[in-house]
Amino acid sequence: MKFPRRKFLRLAGSAAALPAVSRFAWAQAYPTRPIRLVIPFPPGGAFDTLGRPWADKMKLLLGTVVVENIGGGGASLGAAAVARARPDGYTILLGGTLPHVNEALLKSRPLYDPVKDLDPIAAIAANFTSIAVHPSVPARTLGEFIAYANANPGKLSYGHAGIGSTNHLTGELFKILAGTPEIVQVPYRGMGPAMTDLISGQLAMAVPAVTAQVLDFHRSGKMRVLAVTSPKRPGAPEIPTAAEAGLSGLVVTASLGLLAPAGTPIAIIEQIAQATRKVLAEENYQHMLMETGFEPITDSTPEKFRLSLAADVALWTPVVKALALKID
Repeated sequence: MKFPRRKFLRLAGSAAALPAVSRFAWAQAYPTRPIRLVIPFPPGGAFDTLGRPWADKMKLLLGTVVVENIGGGGASLGAAAVARARPDGYTILLGGTLPHVNEALLKSRPLYDPVKDLDPIAAIAANFTSIAVHPSVPARTLGEFIAYANANPGKLSYGHAGIGSTNHLTGELFKILAGTPEIVQVPYRGMGPAMTDLISGQLAMAVPAVTAQVLDFHRSGKMRVLAVTSPKRPGAPEIPTAAEAGLSGLVVTASLGLLAPAGTPIAIIEQIAQATRKVLAEENYQHMLMETGFEPITDSTPEKFRLSLAADVALWTPVVKALALKID
């Protein structure tokens, strides 16, 4: 069967265009199956509190997101599983400051390289820590507490969520900046038990995250929050920032956000980032985050999140070196 030359050229041109159209359609079709969100901690913690609502919100924007908790190794096991996954957008990590700092600085034998093996997508929220004391401590300000600690060397202790936790590192940074090296650190299996001992008077000081519960304890007189490590005052405007209280270097932000295996297509990373920003623009979602103690990050991009994580590692490098700290 013969075709006129003009018709033949038209059909040939259409056939040649098919592969490009197919590739474009394939890229635009993402996702075509459920996305796996790995949370590198056991169920019930702060990462779960953030990750599961995000996954629910993504149903209308990206489709089904299946949450999988892979705890162990200070977040190493779950994060390493994502770092080794196929970079196709179907396996992503809820990571951030803690897993990044742990693997970059605190591991003698890291399971992955957090900079080279993971590509940031977007930060979702930040949380901050506080310097809190038992009401029996005769100090109403951070300056008064520092003076009291120096007058009672070796007699005070503070509780934190475990060696290498953001709470622990913040407590040690406070001691360095305040010149109070003899405050004894007491590790716990999470901040819950440490808070219990602070309220009961077993501890003089603790470094809890700024949450609605902590602020309620402060207002009810069960503990006294002397300062927060955030750049601005929290929901309780009577509590100063550490910088306002005289420790300008004690500004500590722990971010939580999404990362993908290195090499994930930029278009997919941007699609997930855009969906995340869309959800974060919702007032009810922001309110939910703030109610659980998080500060929403509404304008994050892959590059902003990358720079934020690099700044976290730079902040903690001298502290970890000064403590000669390793957690494996």
